[in-house]
Parts: sequence; structure tokens; C-alpha cells
Amino acid sequence: MPRRPTVYDVAERAGVSIATVSFTFRQPERVRESTRDAVLAAARELGYVPSASARGLAHGSTGALGLYAFDLMLAAPQSGAAAAPPPSGEHPDSDPRAFPLYVDEVQRGVELECWQRGQALLLSSGSGTGAAVTEIAGRVDGLAMFPGPTPVEALEHVARRIPVVAFSMPPVADGLHHVTVDNRAGMRDLVGHLVGDHGLRDLAFVGRLTTPDYAERFAGFREALAAAGLPEPAEPLDPTDLAEPHRLEVVAELADADRLPRALVCASDQHALAVLDLLAARGIPAPERVVVTGFDGILAGRLTRPSLTTVRQPMVAMGRLAVQVLVRHAGTAAGEPESHRLPVEVVRRESCGCPGV
Repeated sequence: MPRRPTVYDVAERAGVSIATVSFTFRQPERVRESTRDAVLAAARELGYVPSASARGLAHGSTGALGLYAFDLMLAAPQSGAAAAPPPSGEHPDSDPRAFPLYVDEVQRGVELECWQRGQALLLSSGSGTGAAVTEIAGRVDGLAMFPGPTPVEALEHVARRIPVVAFSMPPVADGLHHVTVDNRAGMRDLVGHLVGDHGLRDLAFVGRLTTPDYAERFAGFREALAAAGLPEPAEPLDPTDLAEPHRLEVVAELADADRLPRALVCASDQHALAVLDLLAARGIPAPERVVVTGFDGILAGRLTRPSLTTVRQPMVAMGRLAVQVLVRHAGTAAGEPESHRLPVEVVRRESCGCPGV
């Protein structure tokens, strides 16, 4: 194979120092425009591409941050036993609600902050085994993680070498940095709106408490009902997990028997969108017969009809903040962990009876 051109070749062709070549690619604002043009022209002629690996060897870093998500659409096939097909006969992978869409919006925040800083970003996803997370951790200077099945011990092990930011996980003494939102307050405000502004008294919660976020939202739901003098349920009405093939079975049974509560307060927007689909398929009008609300504020909630009343997380801000934390702690994995809890906002739309936005 022909020898790859090096920074020395570019410097010689352009008649500049190797430091000028390095600045041209890494900090172009420090190089005069005419010199920068000459270096870039020489690089094009030689076919030179800067090597992040080489820079990492020289500076003891990779120059990249990582973002790890869990591919829940693949989780069932990877678990060993074959999952039964859903009643529709469609493969579960065909339903986009099997994947947490809010991940996309948080990821956009990560990408925007990395782009603004000129920071490389490595995206990875998988089943969440400790080995999978450790593998990507070896390629980056800092890692942001969505909640999933990875053992805490594996994350603690990684955090001893590089900074790790965990999204939507309760801050504990685990050596990780945390970026979360005020789930309880958001749910209390949402239920307070339904009870106080719409006069609803018969409310139920939909969603399995599989994540800390969902558990906090259910706790806020119960607190709001107690504050209104209404009965507090011990558990959700329908413990549906959207990653599993059989979803909303309890809601479907109650709908068929015309015994649905007046309002279904869902653990996430994706749960709420699935509920709205179920009601529409049975000719049950929302919000006239059943009020439906979500939580997260994903774009799909604005586009559905009726538009979805929800609690909006500042998802892009969460992603940007995670990058800021990782950059602050790059090279100091053992530093004092940061914990950030961001505020949320109730968004009133058609699915609760408010005018659409």
C-alpha cells in the first residue's frame, strides 16, 4: 500500500511549520486566511486527513466524547426466548414507540454542543452489558449514558477512568455526574391542572415503573391526588412496558367494557400516543370521553390529533449540559461529581380539553 501522507508532507508542500498545519485543522481561527488556504490546498493535493488516533497518542486523549443509548427494539430478541408477536401480527420492531424517542432529542442537544465546541462525538448503542459500555469508554475522553440495564458497578468502574454523565438517573454516591429533571414537580403540576382547572376526579396512571423517571412521576401523581383529597392508588392501573409485545391490555379490557376512568395520566408521551391510538381504534373520543396526558414533550405529541397535553423536559438543554460537564471534567475522572436537576413545564393542549397549541 502507498505510504499515507503525514503532517510533515503537508508542511513541506505548503512551506509552513507542522504547528501551523496542526492549527489549521484544530484551531483555524489562529491561522491567517492566506496561510490556511495554502495548507488546505496542500492537504487536498496530497490526500492528507488528520489522524485523531495520532493526536490521542501525543496528548494522552482521544479527542472525542461518547453517547451510549440502549436499543430497546433489539432487547427482546437478544434475551434468548423468542417473543410472541403482537396481536396485529406485526413484528415488534415495526412500532417506533418501542424505542424511546426522547433519546433523539437529547442526542440533538449533545450534537449541537459538540459541534459548537468543535468536539468529536462517538454514538453507540447496544444491550447495555458492562462489556459493551466498557468498550466504547475505551475510545472516548468522556461518556454520557441514557438509563438502561447496565450494572451500576460497571459504570462506577468506567467513571474511575473517564467522566461519566448519567441522564435521568437519581443522584447517588456512585461517582457519576447526573443530569435529571424534576419529575415529581412536573407531575404534580399536571395533575393539579387536571383536577383544579378541568374538575376531574377519576384519574389513573398508565405505565410500568421500570425507570427512576417513571417511578418519580408516579410518586408525583400520588402526591397530587393526596393534596386534592382524592384516593392514592398503590400501583399503576396498567403497568404497560412499551418494549414488550403485549401492551395496554388492561386499558383495552376497560375500554371494551366501557369502564375507563375519566383521565389516563401516562408515564411518557409514547405511552400516551399508544393510548390515543387504542381509543381511536375503538371510536372512543378524547378528550370528550377520556382525557389523556403524557410526559416528556417529544415532537410527535404536537403532531398527533388531538394534540397531546404533556410535561416538557428541556431535552436539548440536557444534552448540551452533559457535554459541558464532560468537558469540564475531562482528564479528572475522580473529581467531585456534579448533579443537575432541571425544571420542567406543563404544556396544555387538546388531549386534556384545552385549546390546541
